[in-house]
Amino acid sequence: MVRRVVVVGISVLSLVACCALAWWQWERFTEANGTFQNLGYVLQWPLFGLAPAYMFWRWHKLRTQPPAPEAQAPPPPPRPVIDDSEDDELAAYNRYLARLNEQEPR
Repeated sequence: MVRRVVVVGISVLSLVACCALAWWQWERFTEANGTFQNLGYVLQWPLFGLAPAYMFWRWHKLRTQPPAPEAQAPPPPPRPVIDDSEDDELAAYNRYLARLNEQEPR
């Protein structure tokens, strides 16, 4: 319950502060030396004020979703069979690789 009050308080405070900043930028825009950059800030500040509320809503939505089933890893592709009966060096190398593969933890 306390957490909800804090979340709502932060969201409302953020919205009020950002709307005040938007009003300040509007006042600057309507002055003689106001620019369109000030008008851009008028449009941006309310969105910044809504960001914490959206963040908390999204966080709550993700926490209440059931966990997704774990996807099983696909089986490894079959290893190609290499005919190393004619090459002793290649056969020794393949045996070495097979030993390393057996030692690797799964």
